[in-house]
Amino acid sequence: MDFNRRTAMAAGLGAMAAACGGTARATAPGTVTVQGESAVRTNIPVVRDRRAAGGRYLGLRTAEKPPARTGWYATYTVRAPRAGVYTLTAVATAPVETPHTEAVASYLHLSVNDGPFTEIARSQPHWYEWRAAWGDLSELDLGAVELRNGTNTFTFRVTEPTVLDDTTAFVLALDRFTLRRQEGHPALRELSAPRHREGEPARLRLTLDGHATHVHRVRYEVGDHHGRRVATGLAAIAAGDVSTTVTLPALAPGHYRVTADGVTGRFACLPARPAVTGPAARFGVNVWASSLVPPSRLAEFASALRDMGAGWVRDGQSWPAAEPAPGDYDTGPHDRRTRTLRAHGLAVLDVLPPAPEWAMTDASLPLPADLRHAYRYARRLAAAAPEALQLSNEPDVDTTRSTGDAHAAFVKAAALGIRAAHEPCLVVLPGIAQTGPFQDLMLANDVVRYADAWAFHGYPDPTEPGEPRFPGAADEQHELARRHEADIPLWMTECGAFQKARPGTDLTPEQEIAQARYVVRSMVEGLAAGNDRQFWFAGPPLHDDGIYFGLLDRDFCPLPAYSGFAALTSLLGAARYTGPAPLLPDGVQGFVFDSGRGELVTVVWAERPVRLDRCGAGAAYDIMGRRLPAGRPVTASRDPLYLTSPAASPPPRVASPRALLRPRARLSPAEHIVLAQRFPARNVAPGKEDGDAPPPHGYRLGRRTRMTVDVYNFGDTARRVTVAARPMGGGWTVRAEQETRIRMPAGGRVGVNFTLLASSSVARRTDRRLAFRATLDGHSEVPASVALIHLR
Repeated sequence: MDFNRRTAMAAGLGAMAAACGGTARATAPGTVTVQGESAVRTNIPVVRDRRAAGGRYLGLRTAEKPPARTGWYATYTVRAPRAGVYTLTAVATAPVETPHTEAVASYLHLSVNDGPFTEIARSQPHWYEWRAAWGDLSELDLGAVELRNGTNTFTFRVTEPTVLDDTTAFVLALDRFTLRRQEGHPALRELSAPRHREGEPARLRLTLDGHATHVHRVRYEVGDHHGRRVATGLAAIAAGDVSTTVTLPALAPGHYRVTADGVTGRFACLPARPAVTGPAARFGVNVWASSLVPPSRLAEFASALRDMGAGWVRDGQSWPAAEPAPGDYDTGPHDRRTRTLRAHGLAVLDVLPPAPEWAMTDASLPLPADLRHAYRYARRLAAAAPEALQLSNEPDVDTTRSTGDAHAAFVKAAALGIRAAHEPCLVVLPGIAQTGPFQDLMLANDVVRYADAWAFHGYPDPTEPGEPRFPGAADEQHELARRHEADIPLWMTECGAFQKARPGTDLTPEQEIAQARYVVRSMVEGLAAGNDRQFWFAGPPLHDDGIYFGLLDRDFCPLPAYSGFAALTSLLGAARYTGPAPLLPDGVQGFVFDSGRGELVTVVWAERPVRLDRCGAGAAYDIMGRRLPAGRPVTASRDPLYLTSPAASPPPRVASPRALLRPRARLSPAEHIVLAQRFPARNVAPGKEDGDAPPPHGYRLGRRTRMTVDVYNFGDTARRVTVAARPMGGGWTVRAEQETRIRMPAGGRVGVNFTLLASSSVARRTDRRLAFRATLDGHSEVPASVALIHLR
């Protein structure tokens, strides 16, 4: 007899309800526990495991598609001791990674008493914080349900696959679920108001967690982002109903919090003028929808981002799951997400992730050993029609020993795959975390000519006291681009702030305002630094190891930063930076933008309050887009302000999205030849240590080392290629071990072997550049391969 049953019997609660193969038992007053394996009807297997409560559990893990009519399902009969509202908890697998396991499951749908199925669409912070149970299972809160006295039916259903390490599958492990009756319920469960624009009515919906047994009256209060009360009211939910809707007074643009009966809701009133949307927009957000957005929420989430003015979203998928075996593609779920995002007016920047295990060797990790796999996979991703494809994320600070030269060859191969697609998208260089030897080496391999945009990331120093400050990453990257004569736009594909969050509560009101300020200031300073696109990290609710990043709270309601983002994109319009604002008092920063609407918009802020004369300014708006009274001075503070004025001359014509997004000219036949240096695993580089490893950084060689230069022909015509090493000097000699003039079939790879010799004069642990060049058909120069080597 287990502990729960002994407790129930001691309390005199022996009530039980029959369930096929097991029992639903009362374990405390008003509490019923049901074993997962005791379903009365199911098409999910039962698995034995001594760690499970009954020695067995319901276990689903399959790539097989479920029956169209039922999905993968399990139906249970539960006898409730009394009618009422019950909380529902379960020992099961969570649909997102948690601190105690990386295992994930499909999102569950639930039907009670043959009612409609509803996805349990909680956010990542909600699942992230629940305790470990056993194995990969957690103790999960699945919400509240309303039960009738006596027999009730529960059906759990899975209809969407989830992304695992190396495949896409339908997954669920359910040990048991528990229902606990809530005294004093039904009670207020949710306060919500749909997004609306200034001038449209704000309709507040008040929802109970069950049907009201009598008239349920609720007094509510609405406050703005500073906590100032802007409305109060009394609502009545009629007996037998679960909700009612009331109309709020007209509201200015901004963020609002509504409270009643200990429940808090949030909503946004957006500026009347919509932002520039789609590919022409300057602003975007990171989403990683497969991990952070439940399937049933994706369309509404995409709509919320569009309304906020995020014309771009940065997304990605698992390559191992999308190609579990060579050429066996399973990109359907990701392609559907891409289509949903694009259908809501968002331009998609997709990210190419690390390669599958089957494609890698110990020496190539995290890249495919054969770059033709990268070529084919990138071409496949481009076929889903994202607007742009980024060729990996922060390779300079991953935990592998990959080097800049290897990654450069990977970038070239993937870029050529994209350009071979039926409708090529933009090619975006990897998102670099910080300047350093990895990026320097990648650029020395002439990758810029293969790309349409240069990408990097920038975060404030989390150890600095006070509110976050915009980092120097943008200035560093622009200087680096000028040094390499890179005539392509620069995109900051991640920027954000490290806000420490308390479990269960996320950000404090003070942190929420600090986040809203930094959203505006980082976007403004990024564009002022010359960035062509700015992407915030992140859009969805996201709690990572004590840090909260999202613009939405754990209930997918907007935070103040969401409204600040919406005001910024609405007011700046085309957001063409024209220069710093002149004649400002000391301590005030100002940035002037041409909105493309015949007006200039100056964004100002100051660390300490400073009064400003509005002479010459048209209108002034606060951080949330609320118009300030005319004819009065304004005060610059840490909250950015917007001052508008007529443009002195007609603004230049805004280029169409197609012109903004046209890929660069076709690459030459010589540029379709890619050289990649390949060393044995024993010679791999010493490692990056999160980007801060001291030198040496190159491959570790002995006095005599054999290596290979892989030559790829990604063109559609056979070619003659001649490979040669550039003289190294410094005591190093490179000797060819075979004929270096080779015939390259279309789509082929040929290895040319060389031996590297280090004389006694070579100093140990000192990096030196090893470069190979090639000519195509005896005359056209192939982009070189440049690596670092040292004598270990």
